[in-house]
This record gives sequence, C-alpha cells and structure tokens, in this order.
Amino acid sequence: MSHDLAPLPGPDFTPAIQAILDRYYPNRDGEVLSLFRVFARSPRLLKKLGAAGLLDADSPLTLRQREMVILRTTANNDCEYEWGVHVKVFAGAAGFSDAQIRATRRGAPRQEDWNPEERLLLQAVDQLHAMGHLDEPTGKRFAAGWSTEQQLEILALCGFYKTVSLIANTASLPPESWAVRFPAW
Repeated sequence: MSHDLAPLPGPDFTPAIQAILDRYYPNRDGEVLSLFRVFARSPRLLKKLGAAGLLDADSPLTLRQREMVILRTTANNDCEYEWGVHVKVFAGAAGFSDAQIRATRRGAPRQEDWNPEERLLLQAVDQLHAMGHLDEPTGKRFAAGWSTEQQLEILALCGFYKTVSLIANTASLPPESWAVRFPAW
C-alpha cells in the first residue's frame, strides 16, 4: 500500500478544498504553499490546522517571541521548509538581526545574540524538543517569566510547529522558491 504525501497540484482544487483554503489559508500572489497543498490531502486536517490558528493578533506573545519559538522549533526539527518561510515572512517585522536568524539554527543560545528573557525562551524550546518537558530549574524560571496564558501559547506553538515539521519533512518538501535557506556553516 502506498500513501501519497506530495502536495496536491493546483490551482484547480475541488470546491470543498478550495472553500477551506479560501477561509483558513493565505496565498502568495495566488500561490498556495506546498505545505498547505499537502494538508489538502486530508480535508479534516486542512480545516483543523488552519494557517492563522496561532498567528493571529490576539496572541499573548509578542511577534518576536512567537517567531523565536517557531524558528527554534523548526530548526530543532531540521525543517528547512517551514523555517525558511517564517524567516522570509516574519523575521524583519520581528526585528531579528542576521546573526540572530543564524543563531536560531545553532546550539545553546549565546549571551551576545539574545537578552536573558530570550535566552530562557530558547532554552525552554530546546528542552521541550529534547525531553518533552522542562527540567526543574528551567521550569521555575519559565513559570516566573511568563503568564499562564503565555506559557500555554509557547507550548502550543512548539507542538504545532513540531507537527508541521514532521509533515513537511516526511513529505520531503523542498523550500519554496522565495524562502530563506538554512545558513551554511
């Protein structure tokens, strides 16, 4: 038995799929992202994973905090596809320097790249990726640094973008032509 995770060809989708895409997903000059066309292989998944789900203006996190979580999560999952889309679309608005963008892709957060709150956030994301939970010292600092609503948002972002990474990587999605590529070391 074979399962096809390749993006659906577009732009001629079934009316049901097109209705979900129109309601929940942005397009780029009429182009539907490859990832969303993979989601479209399951109308249920397409509807449930709506692109704007955690990217709305009502987030308890700043844009910068949100994108730090997303970039680090996708980098930890070696998902160049989603990392590159978010760098291209959001990194400028989030105020990241080129060094900080590169730093989302490498080891422990360094003092010269991030302020103390940002280092803690990246450390928490790294632990969640590696262990599925926070160690006690990090957990205490995490709870003291963010409200309950912010903590839940961070955890949800980590989980959501791990799911996105798993799908994009398993589908072997190449980066979008306009997306940023992982930095060469």
